[in-house]
This record gives sequence, structure tokens and C-alpha cells, in this order.
Amino acid sequence: MATHGPGRVRRIVTTRRGGVSTGDFDSFNLGDHVGDAPTAVASNRARLARILGVPTSDVVWMDQVHGTRIARVTRQTGGAVPATDGLVTDRPGLALAVLTADCVPVLAADEQAGVIGAAHAGRKGAVGGIVPSLIGAMTSLGARPERISVLLGPAAAGQHYELPDDLAHEVEAALPGSLTRTVAGTAGVDLRAGLARQLAGLGVVRVDTDPRCTIADDSLFSYRRQGRTGRQASVILRQL
Repeated sequence: MATHGPGRVRRIVTTRRGGVSTGDFDSFNLGDHVGDAPTAVASNRARLARILGVPTSDVVWMDQVHGTRIARVTRQTGGAVPATDGLVTDRPGLALAVLTADCVPVLAADEQAGVIGAAHAGRKGAVGGIVPSLIGAMTSLGARPERISVLLGPAAAGQHYELPDDLAHEVEAALPGSLTRTVAGTAGVDLRAGLARQLAGLGVVRVDTDPRCTIADDSLFSYRRQGRTGRQASVILRQL
């Protein structure tokens, strides 16, 4: 588990280690939609909340659908926000969580405005504009692009993220800077490179990238590497 960033905003990225799940989900699986035992997922989520120092009910999860919808949250949700791939809030104490196993988790904050955001940016969502939608939702709450800092969390790296030529070029057309070559010499996509360039175009230049590749790093869950597997969480929290 890694913590990024000083100050009142905390960004935490979990790994697959330190939980109670077994088998394909060994061991700190936080996804409740992958076939893991519900009691194990609940125990792992309770542990995450303890690490964050908040009640379990203050961790806001999403029913992620690879879309571009952003939801504003102002209170405990009592369950996952339906059909949503991005969250924003200006309320301190709420932890916004993104589940991934190769897609890019995006954690953003304008500390001066007291606004944070989180998004799940897979290929479809990135092409559809999930990140501009997130930044737009944050600015509607008073954030300013030049003050926003972003962490792009662990994800499939371009050297291992192979796509058919037509799909790779489709991503490049929507997200310039993402087209690359894999270690096998085939067409690949580096979503984080494309997203960083897109963010710069939006005026967001304070962008950090966690360099870990989910496909290559077996301390992380990877759907491309394993198929049936768990999910790690990337979480952002503005402390009270």
C-alpha cells in the first residue's frame, strides 16, 4: 500500500497483499463484483477504512461501467453510486474510491478550493472523455485547473498493453500521445501518457504517475494477466 502527497489530501493505493481473500482473489481484494466471498470483501473494506481513519460508511464506492458519468457526493451514500465512473466532492472526510485491475485510477485535488475527485479511466472511458468530465465537474465546485494536482495510479503500461492496430489508432485519435509499441513489437497503448497530455491541454500540469504496471507487477491485480482476479483500490480523501 502506498500513500502519495503531503498535507490535508491523502491519496492511497492498495496492493493485493494484506487481506483475507483466498484463491484467485488472494488477498486484499476490494471488488465486490468479481466472485469473491462477500464476507471477505467486507472484511477487506473495513480494514481499508481503518487505514484511512474513517468509518466504513464514509468510503464512497462506484458501480463502474466504463462510462463518463461523474457524480457529486455530499454525504454517505449507503452503497455504491450506480452507473458511475467518476466522483467529486467538496465535503471533507469522504473518501472517494476507484477499483482497478489494469485501467487507470485518476485522483485529483485542488486543496485551496477544498475539492477532490476520482475517476476510473479504462480504454472506453478515456476515449469517451472521462478525465475532461472530471476536471469540469471539479471546476464547477470552485477548483481551478492550474491548482489541481493529479495522480495517475498503477495501470497497464504501454509496453505490455497490446491492442489490435485499429483499436490502438482509435485510442490515439481520441487521446494523442497514447500510441506506442509493446515489448513484442506490436501496437500498444499507454493510457497514462495520453491522459497526462490531455490534462496538460486542460491546464492541469501538476501530474504525477505511479510507474507500476499492473500486468508486470504481480503484487497488483491484473485482469489481463490473470482473467479471474480481484481489484485494488485507489482512494483520495481530504481530511477534516
